[in-house]
Amino acid sequence: MGRRLAGVCVLLLASVAACGQRGEELGAGLGAVGAVREGFTVGLLLPAESPERALFTRALTARCPRCRVEYANAAGDRARQGRQLGRMLADGVRVLVLGAVDPGSAAPWVARAKLAGAKVVAYDRLADGPVDAYVSTDPARAGRSQALALLGAMKRPEKGPGKRPGPVLLLNGPPGDPYAAAVKRSLHAVLDGRVTIGWERDLARPGDAAREVAAALAAPGGPAKVVGVCCPGDAAEAVAAALARAGAAGVPLVGQGGRTGVLRRVSTGAPPATVTATVRADVAAEAAAAAALAVEVAGGRTVYGTATVSNGTTAAIPAVLVPPVVVTKDSAAAQPRGAGPEAAGAAVPEGAAGVVVRPR
Repeated sequence: MGRRLAGVCVLLLASVAACGQRGEELGAGLGAVGAVREGFTVGLLLPAESPERALFTRALTARCPRCRVEYANAAGDRARQGRQLGRMLADGVRVLVLGAVDPGSAAPWVARAKLAGAKVVAYDRLADGPVDAYVSTDPARAGRSQALALLGAMKRPEKGPGKRPGPVLLLNGPPGDPYAAAVKRSLHAVLDGRVTIGWERDLARPGDAAREVAAALAAPGGPAKVVGVCCPGDAAEAVAAALARAGAAGVPLVGQGGRTGVLRRVSTGAPPATVTATVRADVAAEAAAAAALAVEVAGGRTVYGTATVSNGTTAAIPAVLVPPVVVTKDSAAAQPRGAGPEAAGAAVPEGAAGVVVRPR
């Protein structure tokens, strides 16, 4: 009976620890590189400093009290991150949680880690190469939430045949980025037929956002009186400032991400550069999922997420896709004074991603 229970454990993120404990009682599976009883080191490689470090460490310690975290912050430098990963492998670290600076160029690093016998969990950004699992915000839900927040913030047009609010300005993430492409598809699934899209561009760099806003507002026949804007999180502050310069500070603007400046503009709701809402990652839930996956793959157990994804080099990667958090002025005001950007994601939301674990 115990073996049957350990063979199929269906868990929510909030209770994933129980399955790992049952699997641990039976011993590690084939290909194990660490066990909870003895503890092991997990390498956490992030592209920049963020709250995930503390959240991940806390979640890992709760699941594996003897485990340790070796942390590396690449400060946005791809080459630096490659060196950090190499040093961890040389130090004997065999479980890596990788938030890649440049996911598209990470395949050689991931392959190097796999040749060394390490397990790799891609975190937040889907790195290329033979990763074992992936944790991120659900892009389909992120795009849908962003579109619905925009619709809710825009003024409704006068009733009549063919009357749709518009024009709307859509600025998407980088071309060729699978996550950005999924968000874009979800945006269109909600907005198409419900608004008039007057201008749309995929941003190769966040710095292109202000120029695109200026071009859209100045284009002949373009959206001279734009009534709503969606944009990626890294571009939200620049877009807000560009709208303010053009005298359109009151236009509803919905961004993505939880950068401090964006959250401040959402919470204050004050001109000249407001952000109406932002759709951000539930960083606490993502960190908890990453810690759970790190322990399970270290023990040699096969993990099935809520979906499977492909990164172009590896197919059917198990993925835990966490629902996003929508931050508005009202929800930001409801947070406790002094709460950090991770506060909105302190608890796993209803409908959070489930994880199925089976011993190899």
